Amino acid sequence: MSSHSKPLEIAVPLYLVERHFAEALDLDPAKVNAVSQVNGELGVNWVFSFLSADKRKSYCLYEAKDPDALREAARRNGVPIDAIVEVSQAYGAHIAVPA
Repeated sequence: MSSHSKPLEIAVPLYLVERHFAEALDLDPAKVNAVSQVNGELGVNWVFSFLSADKRKSYCLYEAKDPDALREAARRNGVPIDAIVEVSQAYGAHIAVPA
């Protein structure tokens, strides 16, 4: 195994959130800023998202103290949460892993 395939231990709890939308998701900078402000008030940090080709599913990585904080942020932002998975390790070619 190369050094890039070793897991990176997660210090802050990370969660992968899956969402399904009835209509195609259309985010503009103002919406992103509003969501980020609400998240910040609850100690939720949006790391990044993947959006499906049809723009009706998203998979987002967050830092948060617990799933309840994610649920409350979603409620306040008016977005669904279909699944929350806690992430304990991260792997990847672009993750710097100590030797």
